[in-house]
Amino acid sequence: MKTDKLNYELPPELIAQEPLGVRSDSRLLVFNRSTGEISDSIFNKLGEFLAPNDCLVLNDTQVLPARFFARRSTGARLEGLFLSDSGDGNWTVYLKGLRKIKSGEKIYLTDKEKQDFCRAELLGKTGEGKCRLQIISDTDTQTILEKIGLPPLPPYIKRNDDPDVAERDKLYYQTIYAKQAGAVAAPTAGLHFTQQLIEQLKKSGICFANVTLHVGAGTFKPITTENLEDHRIHEERFSIDGENARIINTAKKEGRRIIAVGTTSTRVLETVAKNSHLEPTNGSTQLFITPGYNFKITDAMITNFHLPKSSLLALVSAFASLENILAVYNHAVKQRYRFYSYGDAMLII
Repeated sequence: MKTDKLNYELPPELIAQEPLGVRSDSRLLVFNRSTGEISDSIFNKLGEFLAPNDCLVLNDTQVLPARFFARRSTGARLEGLFLSDSGDGNWTVYLKGLRKIKSGEKIYLTDKEKQDFCRAELLGKTGEGKCRLQIISDTDTQTILEKIGLPPLPPYIKRNDDPDVAERDKLYYQTIYAKQAGAVAAPTAGLHFTQQLIEQLKKSGICFANVTLHVGAGTFKPITTENLEDHRIHEERFSIDGENARIINTAKKEGRRIIAVGTTSTRVLETVAKNSHLEPTNGSTQLFITPGYNFKITDAMITNFHLPKSSLLALVSAFASLENILAVYNHAVKQRYRFYSYGDAMLII
């Protein structure tokens, strides 16, 4: 399949730059795959489109404060994004301005008051703007990131280093049910849920299960290959425990719908599922779901509106057909829905 088929026109002003004050006030587009019907609603009315005993599967990953600033000894300012820690303070990061820095050079990671917090040494460059840093500090990675880090918003949301704005993003660029620290991007379909809405859905008979997929920065990487099949998707860590596997398996066995909240939850379910059954496990997945994929366990999906030529758009196109998704997106543009991470939501049933 040609990657160009995953393209659509989006007016730039529809890219949401700010979160809504009340998460569940976001709009909800409902698409019925059987009838082709499109409905416009509000996310806090989600329960009207669900049946008692539906099972919603949430991704409970927690976003790290992974965006940081540093300086060279010359005073030149650097911006970075923490990706992973392989132990003993050995970080893999994206670093803007990397080409000017030589291996062995010392840089200084700065805190939110723009003061030096600790030193780091460039160990080597690994390509595509990534490098390895040796953090020279006795402080653990989590604590360092809490001291120096800002919310790792995607590049299409424009931010400076204003601490007040960062505090707001720290609250809103995180699901209310986040528990397992490790993501460098939010599972954005879950950002629309409030505790009040979850309690309301539970009272109506909806059950919930959790999986974990630590969303990586590669989620924003556009597909640059001419053919979709030639794209290599990013690898992300996931887990599902015995209790949550049991909840999902029981629901599936009883004929109840499994509704994945987000493409990230979908990838975990489809990675683990064998013959519509899940086993508790953890590991890494590079599952690239494209049109023609046969879904094993996902019956419906809640998702945001995704970037053109992205692996996420490929996944939802596999679930609802590319023709349908492009028609739905055209409707969303005409109705002035808000797009991407801080944007509105879609329920595909």
